[in-house]
Amino acid sequence: MEKIEWLHQMVEKNPQDPQAHYWLAKEQAENGNIFEAVQSLSTALSCCQNDKLQKEIIQELSIVSMKLHEPVSNEMVLTNVQEDSIEVEEQILEVQEEEVEEQIQVVQEEEVEEQIQVVQEEEVEEQIQVVQDEEEEQILEVQDEEEEADYLVDQKENLSLLKTKLKVIDGEEKPRTVQRKSHHVTFEDVAGLEDLKKTITLRIISPFYNKGLFAKFKKKSGGGVLLYGPPGCGKTFIARATAGECKANFYPVHITDIIDPYIGVSERNLKGIFDKARFQKPSIMFFDEVDTIGFSRSKSSATHRGIIDTFLSEMEGIDTSTDEVLVMAATNTPWDVDNALKRPGRFDRLIFVAPPDEEARKQIFQLKLSDRFTENIDVELLAQKTEFFSGADIENVIEIATENVLSEILTTGNERPLNTDDMLEALSNQQPSTLDWLRTAKNYVRYSNQGGLYNDIEKYLQKHSRSI
Repeated sequence: MEKIEWLHQMVEKNPQDPQAHYWLAKEQAENGNIFEAVQSLSTALSCCQNDKLQKEIIQELSIVSMKLHEPVSNEMVLTNVQEDSIEVEEQILEVQEEEVEEQIQVVQEEEVEEQIQVVQEEEVEEQIQVVQDEEEEQILEVQDEEEEADYLVDQKENLSLLKTKLKVIDGEEKPRTVQRKSHHVTFEDVAGLEDLKKTITLRIISPFYNKGLFAKFKKKSGGGVLLYGPPGCGKTFIARATAGECKANFYPVHITDIIDPYIGVSERNLKGIFDKARFQKPSIMFFDEVDTIGFSRSKSSATHRGIIDTFLSEMEGIDTSTDEVLVMAATNTPWDVDNALKRPGRFDRLIFVAPPDEEARKQIFQLKLSDRFTENIDVELLAQKTEFFSGADIENVIEIATENVLSEILTTGNERPLNTDDMLEALSNQQPSTLDWLRTAKNYVRYSNQGGLYNDIEKYLQKHSRSI
C-alpha cells in the first residue's frame, strides 16, 4: 500500500485529526498535487487547536502555495489560503476570548465567595456580640434587681420607724413650650372701644387681608404693636380679638416661657419662640407685661441686658424679619420700655387703650350681669356713675354687690334678686383704679413727650382735664 493511500485512510478514520491532514498535505505536495495539498492544509488549520502545530501548518501552506505556477491558479490558492488563514485567526480569537471570559468568571466567582464568606463571618461576630451583650444585660438586671430588693428592704425598715407620711415632689424642670391657641374671640365680643377697633383694623388687620394692595406701597403685614394704658382696660382681650379677626395663629408668650436662671438660656428661649412663630406664619405673638423683658437698659442690671438685646435683634436684626408675624405687646408702664424697642421698625405703633367710655361701660354691665339672678337693673344709670372705671373695676363692683345680697339672704332667709340699689350701694364705696395711672401718665406727658409717643394720652387728658 502506498503512503498516500495510507494517509487517506487515516484522515477518513480521524477527520478531526489536524496532524493526519497535515502529513497528507505534505505527501500530496511532494507528489505534485498542489491543490489537494492546499485543501488538506486548510482542513488541518480548521481542526487544529495547538498553536505550535498551527504555525507549522501555516508555514507549510505558504510553501505549497509558492509551488503553484499558473498565475490564475496561484491567485486562487492564495485567496483561499488567506481566507482560511483569516477564519483560523478568527477561530483562535474566539477561543482565546472564551478562555478569558471563563477566567474572568472564575475570578468573579472566587471574589463573590470571598465576600460572602466575609459577610457571614461579620454576621457571626455580630450575633456573638449580641448574645454577649444580652448576657451582660441579664447579669446587670439581676444585679440591679438584687440591689433594688436590698434597697427596698432597707427602706421598708426605715419607713416603719416614721409616723408621718412623706410626699415625693418631682423637682425636675418641665420643658417650656409655647402653645398655639385656637381663638374664636372677635371685635364683637369687645365692649366699646370703637376708635381703638378702627385703628387696629387699619394698622393691623387690613394688611393681613389686603397683602397685594399693601405690597404695592411696600407696606408689610406684620411688625410690632404696643398696647399701653391703665390696668384692667382690656389690653389682653383686645389682642385676642385682633388675632381672631386676622384668623392667624396666636402665641401668648409668658414671662415663665423665657426667663431662666442660667446664663444664655433665656436668650435662647426667646429666639426659639420667634423662630416657631416665623415658621408658622401668618401668626401673632402676644407679650403681656412686656416691660419685664423689654425694660430700659439704662435702668436694668447687666444680666438682664442680654434678653433685651436678643429681643431687639429678633424684632429687627440683620438676619431676622417680622414679615407676616405680628408682635403685639401690652404694658401699663410704656415709659419703662427700652427706647430702642419703641422706635420705628420694632414697636413702631403705640396704641393707647383708654378706660372704657360710657357706651362701653354699659355693654360691660350687660355682659357681666347677663348670667346672674337680677331684676330690672338700670345699666345706663350705672354707666353714667362709673366714669374712669375700668372693666376690672366694674366687675369688682358687681362682685361686691353680689356678696352683699348673698350675706343678706343668708341672714334673713329671704331670697331675692340683685337690683340697681344693690349696685349703687356697692358703687358708693369704690373709686376708679385708673385715676392714679392717669395722673402718673400726666407727668410723663408733660416732661417726656418730646418725641410725640404719648400724644394719644395727651389728647385724652385734655378732654377730661376737669375730672382728673
